[in-house]
Amino acid sequence: MTRVVFLLVPQLHLLDLAGPAQVFSTAADLGHDYQLHYVADREVVPTVQGVPLVAVTRWPDLTPDDLVVVPGWRPGAHGPQGPLSPADLRRLAAHHAAGGTVASVCAGAYALGRAGLLDGRRCTTHHEVQDDLARRFPRAKVVRDVLYVVDERVVTSAGIASGIDVALHLTATRHGPATAARIARALVVHTRRNGDEQQASAMLRHRSHLSDAVHRAQDLIDARFTEPLPLAELAAAGGVAERTLTRLFRRATGLTPLGYQQALRVERAEHLIGHGTTVEAAARRVGFTDARMLRRLRARSTPAPPAPDGSSRPGSRTPPAATRAG
Repeated sequence: MTRVVFLLVPQLHLLDLAGPAQVFSTAADLGHDYQLHYVADREVVPTVQGVPLVAVTRWPDLTPDDLVVVPGWRPGAHGPQGPLSPADLRRLAAHHAAGGTVASVCAGAYALGRAGLLDGRRCTTHHEVQDDLARRFPRAKVVRDVLYVVDERVVTSAGIASGIDVALHLTATRHGPATAARIARALVVHTRRNGDEQQASAMLRHRSHLSDAVHRAQDLIDARFTEPLPLAELAAAGGVAERTLTRLFRRATGLTPLGYQQALRVERAEHLIGHGTTVEAAARRVGFTDARMLRRLRARSTPAPPAPDGSSRPGSRTPPAATRAG
């Protein structure tokens, strides 16, 4: 069983909480053993939207497999750093030190900063408070204009609806892209919020289209991305001819079916490597016969050099460290 503990702060935003909670609740509906908990310093927690929430004041016993999430709050209500108690901050730091994952949505990043978890790590928050977060925690490496950042089991997101994206990413890394795709489809959130979030998972990046044939082929690839998948089998899943699937797939995603499968393999391999797996072992676990292809594909993920005017070149990508799960 995996516990997901939401640490509630007065004047939190409902969607910061409800989005991730819905993702993990749906994962439980699909058979994954998640148990959701809501803790706070008081039993009734007011929200920005006026709906009071009921929480418990006693934390459950946690294991390294459990996740703690701090939803964001309205900074003007009591200062951007929030009224978190020293005991709660110690619990956040202790859970991470014991091997657990700690996540934040929006201004919840301040809680992670106060707990010392942002020092030397990449992080993000809502664009309206990014400058303030950088000032208050100068040892943090604030990344701007992204949905979320994952760095050594410290997960921070931009806020509001991006909490859904980061929760989908966490379910994808834990259970594979097929599970995350099923949850996304249940929540009707196939698309990314805009085109600039390099931290979004490959599954989300290439699901922002309306082609049923391509979605059906992607469902098969998501479920069996470590296996050889003949184009004929994918075309049969999509209910179209092979040449038609290739044309539709490229039009919808910008990739061939093989390119999409390789993107999923590389993303999963990055997660494994980030957890200490060797490149060779990661390559075999995601379906490559050896590490040479994985190394080539990872090399293509490095960013393009800046243009002479200092702007990014079209098609430049974030280096693998930016998308690596902690």
